[in-house]
Amino acid sequence: MGENSVITEDHGRVRTITINRPQALNSMNNEVFAGIKEALAAAEIDNNVAVTIVTGAGRAFSAGQDLTEMQQGLEGETVVHQFPAMLQQLTNFRKPLIAAVNGLGVGIGMTFLAHCDLVFMASSARLRTPFPQLGLAPEAGSSYTFATRMGWQNAAYTLMSGRWFSADECKSMGLVWRVTEPETLLEEAMSVAQELAVNPIPSLIATKQLMMDSGRSAEAWAAHKREISAYAVLLGAPANQEAVSAFVQKREPDFLSIPDI
Repeated sequence: MGENSVITEDHGRVRTITINRPQALNSMNNEVFAGIKEALAAAEIDNNVAVTIVTGAGRAFSAGQDLTEMQQGLEGETVVHQFPAMLQQLTNFRKPLIAAVNGLGVGIGMTFLAHCDLVFMASSARLRTPFPQLGLAPEAGSSYTFATRMGWQNAAYTLMSGRWFSADECKSMGLVWRVTEPETLLEEAMSVAQELAVNPIPSLIATKQLMMDSGRSAEAWAAHKREISAYAVLLGAPANQEAVSAFVQKREPDFLSIPDI
């Protein structure tokens, strides 16, 4: 992976993973997906790491999938996608995982959070999942995780509307655990992480595994497989091509001109 696309730093027994593409609002390309996967895998096997925090550099947590890279794929360029490997590592991560949402999150920048054990969010941050607006459907197992984390109606509205949600709205729906002032976000997330990290790592792992054994990881991965089937139909279809082209050309998509959409 690139040297600086994902940065890790240790604070005692807490490791921070920072998505570091601020110039692209931390949008996730293959390099970032691979970087997150490798960073999570390394934290999982490191006996000196008890808790992990994921955050973003600059004013975004993550603006989602890099649509420029998606456009290249639609134009026929061969790309070996790193997203499934990252998601599998995230879905099965065995240690406590905290998200510190420092700014905007779009798509995977929001669905990522449902795989975290605790989510802190800056009061100025906002989130959205514009999947229908891209001619696509939910991803990262969110068709399951959002319903179980937020309830059916909140999940349906979030996934279908594609509108922006404030930190307070995300907290009221159950996706976010604690809302903080922007300047204290990492401090408060780190404080809780350090509180957990003083405990024996085997006990933390066992506790999370017992919670996961209720079905979250297996059901989330099964949902991901169903979502892949939907993407096989929708990705590259006329609505998706129009949405991605409109993004690259910096214009609004025109879905009404496409027959049967």
